[in-house]
Amino acid sequence: MRRGLLYEEDFKPQFSGHETFPLRYGWLKKVFDAVYSYEQKGRITETKDLFLHDDSIARFGVGKNMVTSMRHWASATGVITEDGVKNIVTSDLAKLLLSDDGLDPWLENTSSLWAFHWNIASKSPKVTYIWLFSHFNNLQFDRFTLVSLLLDLCSERENWRNVAEATLKRDVECLVRAYINKPSKSENFTEEQIESPFAELGIIQPMNKNDTFQIRRGHHPSLGDGMFLYALADYWKTNASKTRTLSLESIAYEPCSLGRVLCLDEDAVAERLYNIDKTSSGLFTWSETAGLRQVIANKPVNQLNPLNFLKSDYKIAERRNAAQ
Repeated sequence: MRRGLLYEEDFKPQFSGHETFPLRYGWLKKVFDAVYSYEQKGRITETKDLFLHDDSIARFGVGKNMVTSMRHWASATGVITEDGVKNIVTSDLAKLLLSDDGLDPWLENTSSLWAFHWNIASKSPKVTYIWLFSHFNNLQFDRFTLVSLLLDLCSERENWRNVAEATLKRDVECLVRAYINKPSKSENFTEEQIESPFAELGIIQPMNKNDTFQIRRGHHPSLGDGMFLYALADYWKTNASKTRTLSLESIAYEPCSLGRVLCLDEDAVAERLYNIDKTSSGLFTWSETAGLRQVIANKPVNQLNPLNFLKSDYKIAERRNAAQ
């Protein structure tokens, strides 16, 4: 049986909107500042047209297609969302990280990038990203194979069958450019060679002169314990909010799980869970009773705010900086 977000009846797929531009440095902050300024001034109803006005090009300092792409990525990463009447508003995550007095307005802490990657590959409408990180079962892929598999997926879903192959090719190419460092040559440097911040995660590596790519599953030291707990609480609330236990297998292998989306193998997930009593300050407990390897929530998960876990990664960074 097909499982996961992609197979929910009300899921609305998205294969375009990026205008072939991967996320770039500074874009999320620019979009956040623009929307947040309207919120602070009590002009939230005006945000509907924020990306449509003729002055949006001057406001964001990029061309029209890039304005569209900036909005696309801000939405996919969860920086902005729509309220019940289609006004554009900033998320709690975005306020926590990107406000001028936030924890990481310029995305200098890798946990911020992991959090935005988590949103794209586990919660957004972006099919290609969810498919690659949660449903593709090999470690290596090439563009042609991924497009072919996506075509098969679309043919299975009655409402997706009108998606053009050319659209899928552009989406796959954009994904590759988002997660792969593009080599730069100083004497011929162009803006196109500016890498996406997601390349810093190192979860996809090029092979054979960029014709084949490898998903790197392992421990990922740049993934902070706070970010791991943030994802765990978010995943738990979304998929099993009424239960007080969650198995290692679910956390490591289910679609849109931590193991899948954060590219952690089973050993890496288990290692994090063994220490979860300490890293979560007792909110979660690891158990291997009667051969069942599982995490126990010591209070209802609906009462947990995942953002409180994420904050700890920045407190650690502050302490390190103060000690230097």
